[in-house]
Amino acid sequence: MLSSLSVALRACAPLLLAALLALAGACSRTDVSSTPPPADSPARRVQQHVARELARLHRHVQRQLLPLARRGTAPDSLRRSFRTARLLYKRVEPFTEYYMPGTARLLNGPPIGEVEVAENKDFEPGGLQVIEALLYPDFDPANRAELERQVRALHREISNARTRWQVQELSDAHVFDVLRLQVFRVVSLGITGFDTPLSPAATFPETAAALAALQPVLACYEPATTAPDSVRQAYAAARRQLAQAGQYARRHPDFNGFDRLAFITEHANPLGRALLACQVQLGIRPFDEVRALRADAATLFDSAAFNPDFYAPTTQHYRTEARVALGRQLFQDPVLSGTGTRSCASCHQPDKAFTDGVAKNATLTPGGLVRRNTPTILNAALQAGQFYDLRSTTLENQAADVVGNPNEMHGSLEAAARRLQRRPEYVRQFRQAFPGSEVGAEPTIAPVQIQTALAAYERSLIRLNSRFDQHMRGRREALSREEIQGFNVFMGVGKCGTCHFAPLFNGTVPPGFTEAESEVLGVEAAPGSHRLDADQGRFAQVPLPQLRRSFKIPTVRNVALTAPYMHNGTYQNLEQVIDFYNEGGGQGRGLSVPNQTLPPDKLYLSAADQRALKAFLLALTDTASGPLNATEQHRKL
Repeated sequence: MLSSLSVALRACAPLLLAALLALAGACSRTDVSSTPPPADSPARRVQQHVARELARLHRHVQRQLLPLARRGTAPDSLRRSFRTARLLYKRVEPFTEYYMPGTARLLNGPPIGEVEVAENKDFEPGGLQVIEALLYPDFDPANRAELERQVRALHREISNARTRWQVQELSDAHVFDVLRLQVFRVVSLGITGFDTPLSPAATFPETAAALAALQPVLACYEPATTAPDSVRQAYAAARRQLAQAGQYARRHPDFNGFDRLAFITEHANPLGRALLACQVQLGIRPFDEVRALRADAATLFDSAAFNPDFYAPTTQHYRTEARVALGRQLFQDPVLSGTGTRSCASCHQPDKAFTDGVAKNATLTPGGLVRRNTPTILNAALQAGQFYDLRSTTLENQAADVVGNPNEMHGSLEAAARRLQRRPEYVRQFRQAFPGSEVGAEPTIAPVQIQTALAAYERSLIRLNSRFDQHMRGRREALSREEIQGFNVFMGVGKCGTCHFAPLFNGTVPPGFTEAESEVLGVEAAPGSHRLDADQGRFAQVPLPQLRRSFKIPTVRNVALTAPYMHNGTYQNLEQVIDFYNEGGGQGRGLSVPNQTLPPDKLYLSAADQRALKAFLLALTDTASGPLNATEQHRKL
């Protein structure tokens, strides 16, 4: 009997493992209903389709790519097989990224180790981009053993994905979420060459493949001939837009010549709108959950696409008009500083896009300078990390850090709360902003209330209505021909868009917008000094070698007003910044930066490209005040 039980357990082990792996993945992605969809439902057909595509990828790697890697004697055949594997992966990418993000990183993540800050550890990268670095631009037979090891690891991760997918339940709402997020992934990452950095010729064949992969998924929702005309028309429009977007990518394969702005405005954005309209007509309601990118955003460039409250610690820290008004007043009041002589606005000046125009501001102690350049706080709420070294995950913690910093405010929230308590008008405002059931509801003003009010004000400083944004929303005359060329340089040959991700143009990774990236650039202490800046960046917080001189990727929105640039304010104008990147950063200028993550190769941008790039950057200016409560405005819309 025990023997029979043992056999039964062994037989069940794969399914048990699959169940455990699925639970360990993106639990929030599972169907919220307790009853799985019927066997012939569209969602079940999608699940079966993805299972077949995973099996195709698995077979190709096992039967073709792995044997070629093991022999390592036919570079051309190796590269052809590798490109086939990448195209096959694009057929499943929307679902691995959505349901299995950890596995997806090991299948096609950046070829840079992942850092786990809480554990002070780094994890080896793996997947297609790591294999690409072994095959391009040339294959060195001396790396054959490493190539085989990486392909075996890829094969293993595909097997894990197949096992997890066996028990993955889908819902119709999740499937349409996957469809639009893949369009957004193509717009923000795919067309920049983000995951084909060493083989740019593969970028647009893969873009076409990524879009083609959505066609059989959408086909699972084809309405019956008896469905209302509005439903069938919405479905037909989505199919048509999807086909046209893929055709554009196939017909324009040249990496440098591809018109990315035309692709987005004429194909990707209409496709996103058509998919959302089709979903609504089919009676599939978008999610109500709070996300950085709203679940009902039709495009990445919608005016209300982003919800800054997503980054708040809890729902009790969300914005209200009363909190925003209180936070604005506190921001301008020197009462928060220990000396009563400096406010937040002393360094974050509204007329300079909330910067101060100097390389490093003065400390409260005469004769000193603060450690780093003052960053803009416009759109800072749409970042997954704060400060150049990412040491704070929330605006609330950022506020406490700055107030308590002896060089910046040299105060304390506790002392500030006591001073505010003696001012009746502030007491009234705090009571209005924090009624009895809300966070920090004490009879006296509490430090946490100061943090919450300041953060609420910063979350109101969302500025996404530059001339560029207006162009993306249909006002085509908003951008000049040179500015359009500059966007294409930014997203293409200039490689800016592989770090400063559209549409926020900061380092918060789309389309999830939950992780903040940092880079090692090799910034000089002074222009032309041939000496690295001494600031150790994130390494001071997380002492891992790859984080030495690593700094958060800031937004390039409003750069017309935020000079000087870089964490140390070393470059006085945009021409100097563009020249630095054009030469390949610190390594490209001959400095020793062994862990530089910016490619050290020169870009060879022409003078016209550099002028166009600057023109585009200047078109990202928007400091105009908007509604205090974008969330409420979105709900009304």
